[in-house]
Amino acid sequence: MTANGMPASTIASSAPCAPPTGNLVPLLHEIRHALTRWLEQGEEHVIDLRSIPLAPGEEDSLLEQLGEGEVNARLSITGPSDIIETRYPAVWLITHYNENESIIGRFIEICEVPGILKSQADDIRAGLERLEDQLSNAETRA
Repeated sequence: MTANGMPASTIASSAPCAPPTGNLVPLLHEIRHALTRWLEQGEEHVIDLRSIPLAPGEEDSLLEQLGEGEVNARLSITGPSDIIETRYPAVWLITHYNENESIIGRFIEICEVPGILKSQADDIRAGLERLEDQLSNAETRA
């Protein structure tokens, strides 16, 4: 865990003193540009942090700079997933874990609400059916 309670990076390196990649500032600029596009055009953007070369400690530094905002959710689907709004509204950190709590994917999403949190139409229909059954059963008992 990092100082702000976010899961620490699991990037392994054979060279613990590897030089910085220089990707940290460009990543922050990409987030800034994506946030501008979101505000002006409603365009969503996803950054796959596992596809960007980062030296040991750079991902933790990025997470520290993004900080943590007001929304924090944990989902349990095929494995746990953490969805954390950063201190910048509409900039979300999404981390997927396997059953051993090892990180298997980490993304930054710039959007109003990450798609993983949105209810799916099939789930809504199933929920509506359950509610209708519950109401039907309650009315027959009354």
